[in-house]
Amino acid sequence: MFWVLLLFLAWAFAGTACARLCLAAVRTDASDAAGVPDVPDAQAVAGRDLTLYEAAFLSGGPARVADVALVSMARERRLLLAHTGWATVVDPWGRDEIEQSVIGAIGPGGQSRIAPVRRRAADAEAVRRLADGLVHAGLAVREGSDTVASAVRQVRAAALAVAVLGSTALLLPGDTGTPRPLVGAWFALPLILTLSSLVIARFEVHPYSPWASPAGQRLLRALTGKPAGDERSFLTSVAVRGIRAIGEPELRAAFTHRDQPLRE
Repeated sequence: MFWVLLLFLAWAFAGTACARLCLAAVRTDASDAAGVPDVPDAQAVAGRDLTLYEAAFLSGGPARVADVALVSMARERRLLLAHTGWATVVDPWGRDEIEQSVIGAIGPGGQSRIAPVRRRAADAEAVRRLADGLVHAGLAVREGSDTVASAVRQVRAAALAVAVLGSTALLLPGDTGTPRPLVGAWFALPLILTLSSLVIARFEVHPYSPWASPAGQRLLRALTGKPAGDERSFLTSVAVRGIRAIGEPELRAAFTHRDQPLRE
């Protein structure tokens, strides 16, 4: 009857994850219905447009902020991004603290691989201050907080765990004392619970962001509805959609380049 213990574990994983998802969805709905959160800076920021860096953070987190700064500097020829994956400084004077962080991440030699530059720039103090300001304004969620996005990830992990536990139970050697089809049916119940929760979440609370609060998502939706065509619209598209929004093949190759393994 070892399979019964596995079934208890499966139900524990599924029940805990689905309950967390329900609670996170309820909190999100309550916050969305209440409008702008009651925080000190909320009224000040609710009526203004997001900056490019703010839109980037709310859409893709710290890494997206670094990407926008890199693309902006490259488009103005103040930074060269080679399709081979190297960044070279042309103008060593950043126009804001995010750009200064990017230049600092490249290093005193003025040249570096793009991948480590993105990581170091994303971890810079300037990006942390940007994040803190958005959290204080009620537009971003605090790191480590219980969000719908994190709950959805837990439900996905629970579904995988249930499938693994069920497979293990079905593959147990010897006679389990219960017909194997019945054992599979018992494990199908928590699997159905997790998968149906994911489907409901997809239709009811999507999009779920690990970065933007409901108020921040409303501002992002307003931002994406604005007409396109100029340079700022291009950078806004990169901020919201990431490097896949870059239409220039060589510039996109600079971000997607991977070193080839050495051959003897």
